[in-house]
Amino acid sequence: MSNRIDRRFEKLAANGRTALIPFVTAGYPEPGWTVPVLHALVAAGADVLELGVPFSDPTADGPVIQVASEHAIARGVSVCKVLEIVREFRSGDRETPVVLMGYMNPVERYGHEEFARDAAAAGVDGVLMVDCPPEEMGDLGAFLAEQGIHPICLVAPTTTEARIKSIAAQARGYLYYVSFKGITGANRLDAAALAGPLARLREYSRLPLAVGFGIKGPESAAAVAGLAEGVVIGSALIEALGAADSADAACTAVTAFLAPIRAAMDNTSL
Repeated sequence: MSNRIDRRFEKLAANGRTALIPFVTAGYPEPGWTVPVLHALVAAGADVLELGVPFSDPTADGPVIQVASEHAIARGVSVCKVLEIVREFRSGDRETPVVLMGYMNPVERYGHEEFARDAAAAGVDGVLMVDCPPEEMGDLGAFLAEQGIHPICLVAPTTTEARIKSIAAQARGYLYYVSFKGITGANRLDAAALAGPLARLREYSRLPLAVGFGIKGPESAAAVAGLAEGVVIGSALIEALGAADSADAACTAVTAFLAPIRAAMDNTSL
């Protein structure tokens, strides 16, 4: 089943462009600012939005995103609130794909079938569960498929050939390649070393490949844009949001951060 993610990557490929995929934590710095920030990101050049579902123990995330999650939870941001944010965003943007990124515990508490149904109704296009490998998705995966929501899967440098084959068979939308072993926000990206692993992934999957972890600004984003179909940037963006004292200031901050990255990526082609 085609959804906004498929259509967006098809359009980008036709135009020779790489997807810019910013990540922000829902409710950070303030719940009421998230929808304006999402619109500002799109206006600044975002192609797909990854919206973090706050969780108290985000094991794959570094301190920046951990603090953002704690901050949002303290302000009452739950799965219900995240879906409300998506619904409000959709009232002004029917085209930009939205991927929820988070951990299984909040979804378990919400209920698999209920989550898939309500996420689809809100306008969610993909779900990435960091701590749930594809073979353990179980009924959640089935319910997401029924609703036309793509499971976005992670692949790491340590992923074996057998696991890559299994993941490639089940993933939809795009494959998220973690550029190094570790947590988000670390400064260890070696773009030149990505060519081999990405070529290996393309042997098993025709899905677009998006690279995340360690991308900090225009230079690193442009380097990855020459190798992959998507560039994911999160921790550095959330740091830029952290100093904002109003919704307008938050929108100004993300625009100033993202626009140069979009421009640098547009000067680089696959």
